Amino acid sequence: MSLSKTLDIKLSRILADRSCNDFILADAKDADMAYGLSAPGQSPEHYGHEAAFRTLDEYREQIRQIVDQGLVDIMLMSASTSEILTIRERIFDHSPITPAIRANDTTDIWLAGAEGVYGHEPSRWFRTATIDHALCGKNHCEPNERKLGADLGLYSITFNNDLEHDREALQAYKEFRIEAETKGFRHFLEVFSPNVAGCNTPQDIPAFVNNHIVRTLAGVTEAGRPIFLKIPYYGPKAMEALARYDSRLVAGILGGSAGTTLDAFQMLADAKKYGARVALYGRKINHAEHQLSFVKYLRAIADSQIEPVEAVKAYHSDLRQLAIPPRLSLENDLQRMESTDSYSGYSTTPKKKTNQKPEIPDFSKMTAAEKVQWNLDRLKRVFG
Repeated sequence: MSLSKTLDIKLSRILADRSCNDFILADAKDADMAYGLSAPGQSPEHYGHEAAFRTLDEYREQIRQIVDQGLVDIMLMSASTSEILTIRERIFDHSPITPAIRANDTTDIWLAGAEGVYGHEPSRWFRTATIDHALCGKNHCEPNERKLGADLGLYSITFNNDLEHDREALQAYKEFRIEAETKGFRHFLEVFSPNVAGCNTPQDIPAFVNNHIVRTLAGVTEAGRPIFLKIPYYGPKAMEALARYDSRLVAGILGGSAGTTLDAFQMLADAKKYGARVALYGRKINHAEHQLSFVKYLRAIADSQIEPVEAVKAYHSDLRQLAIPPRLSLENDLQRMESTDSYSGYSTTPKKKTNQKPEIPDFSKMTAAEKVQWNLDRLKRVFG
């Protein structure tokens, strides 16, 4: 008999009382849907500038370890990885963790290593995985086979304020929802910032994303709605506006690119403070020196058991006890970096403490395209 899933328990309590302390944490191990050979992350045998990455088998072993630890609520994977771990190995049968798959792969995540240029064009919908393959591992599931695999998926949309592209994306989402409802497949909705700058780019990206989300879901009844949202963390104002709009809408954040440990921990604490009740961390977990310790402190912060700065210090203490050299000194790991929400990269120089205010451009002299590019440089989308 399978264990009750913490995702379902927490969602029920959050919907009943938005002030409760429950927080849903997910590990996004679906990077093989985007990156190619570098998806599993840097190998411990990496030296200098040598490009050495973990194997996919090692990546899946990390998933097994985190599932065995039992501190996250969702494990997000590609359909092929879920087939191995969920359907064949049955590692979630006696785990409180819910398996999930990436249900679509829009063109803006077709990275092909560092060579793909698809992200420079407006996002187009595409779906490699099918719902039946997620549920049972084959093209057609009999009703009694639909509990073999993952019954939860991430569905992603990137709006660009472009009529044809956005209409196409919404039509595809509608078709997916109808199929998912028919087959008993749940989903959560990922919505990103516009991925290209153009003459129609919105001047206020956070408001554009929030408004598109609630407009899109206004015509969707409960049976077809996402169980929660995953969006970039744009700051307190945008998160509060979305979180307070609809008590049945559970807002969550994506973790952003792999900056300092304080970046990861502080973002989680801030997002929860201003209304988020879910966080999905991908690269920040995958790039950690010791993933199990990193997840342990994410869980403690999510449950309001420790403050971010103290968590960074405790994490470094764990690394010392494990004889694992940190990538950054404790002093540097306690700094904030310029995080991005792009697959293409992030700032690698920690911010130095200064009394000067950060340089902000004169928005009144910028075109809409320049404003969106400035925001994209700061908030470029990252894969989970």
